[in-house]
Order: sequence, then structure tokens, then C-alpha cells
Amino acid sequence: MKILIMYYSRTGNTEIVAKTLSSQLFGDLTKIKDYKERNGFKSRITSAIDAFRESKTKIFPEEMDLTDYDLICVGTPVWTANPSPAIVTAIDTYDFKGKDIILFATMKNMGGNKAIRRMEEKFQARGARILSSFTIKTQDKNSSQITGETLNIIKYLKSKIL
Repeated sequence: MKILIMYYSRTGNTEIVAKTLSSQLFGDLTKIKDYKERNGFKSRITSAIDAFRESKTKIFPEEMDLTDYDLICVGTPVWTANPSPAIVTAIDTYDFKGKDIILFATMKNMGGNKAIRRMEEKFQARGARILSSFTIKTQDKNSSQITGETLNIIKYLKSKIL
């Protein structure tokens, strides 16, 4: 089974989860880059508004051939209980038809389930099948704790899905 882990990360927490998934599932890793400035106080406010409105953004890679992948894990931070604009753009741009998907979201405290539900709706409308999803709260956790929580989730995923 060929696996891809695709993610966007602003602060590095989603990246920790994605890299852990990649190393444990032996999957290819692709970081989605957002060309819009998302750091700093003012940028964070506009980013939250963009997430709430599901605004599209310019991303890299602009196109991605997913033909060879059997399973795609897609990860995002949660902003205003929504997926990041970079991941919304990727979902709306790339061809996920017929693909099996595992969704994951990281958030400081809450909103993850709503963001996951919204991504599920978007993927299903594009002909993808959601196999599983998970969220990780990152507030007051260091990278080792986030990695440990991800490893526990991977054990579950391996036993139930993979």
C-alpha cells in the first residue's frame, strides 16, 4: 500500500504529527505551503477570517498527481474551528476521487471535531472515502508529548484500518 501524508503547519505542531505518521506508516511526506503571510498578530487575525470564510489561497504545490497513492492522510491546524485555507485550497484543487483518506487536525484546545466534519464533507463531495480521523490538542504539550499521543493513535489506526 502506497501512503501519502499531506499537511499544512504554521507553528510546527501539525508537522510533528505528520512526520510521526510518515515515519511509522512508511509514507511519503508533502508539506503544503501557503504563499500568504500567516505569522504576526495582524496576519493571524486575517488568517482566522480566511479560515472562517473558507477563502482560497495560493499554495505550493499548485498541482499534485495522487494516482499512485492508495491512502492519503491529510492534516491541518484548526483556526476558528475550521481547517486552514491552505488545506481547503488543496482539497478543492487536487483530485481525490476514489481515494481513501485519514484526516487529522491539531488545535490548542477546541474546534477540531468541527474542522474534521467540514473536511469530511468536502472530501466526500469530491468522491473520496473517509476511513478515519483524529484530533490532537496541543496546548501546554511539548513535541515529545505530541509525538507520543500520535504514536498511540497510529497503533489504533494500524489495528483497525491498515
